[in-house]
Amino acid sequence: MLQKKAHKMDAELSEIQLACFTLGDKLFAVDIMRIREILLPQKLASLPRSSDVLDGVINLRGTVIPVMNLRKRFGMPAESSGKNGKLLIVSLVKQLLALMVDDVMEVITVPVKDITPPLQTVSDVGMEFVVGVCLSGDRVFMILNIDALLSHQEFPDITRKTQRVISAESNPIVSGVVRR
Repeated sequence: MLQKKAHKMDAELSEIQLACFTLGDKLFAVDIMRIREILLPQKLASLPRSSDVLDGVINLRGTVIPVMNLRKRFGMPAESSGKNGKLLIVSLVKQLLALMVDDVMEVITVPVKDITPPLQTVSDVGMEFVVGVCLSGDRVFMILNIDALLSHQEFPDITRKTQRVISAESNPIVSGVVRR
């Protein structure tokens, strides 16, 4: 009985579940254990100063979450089809972050042994944030290292900007404006 449980644990550790999403014609994936929820886009509150990596913040049930447009982060052109996309709410080390993506496709289960390192010679969109590559059927997914999306220099700046919005929300005069 104990051997069965140990074997089952080994089997579980040998696979990873990935949430797959698109940015244009590119296919990406994120470890599903890092995703809190998936939402339709919401009205963004602007930040006190413009940011190269953030579009603004959302208020999700009383929690202020910065929103990163992955197209902008990866230097891709803005979505021109008029689709709204989706927000992936992911857990970073010290806070939540909403990732704006074109569409969320599916969840796939991939054997860990089938994940290969990204090609170092490829300098394609967002490759500096890719931790691995995997196949699902005939499709190739680039697995993102979501912790690398914010550099150490950007993280304190984003935390400061988010704190300013939180302070504004706690002000009863301003809170009605920010939540609209």
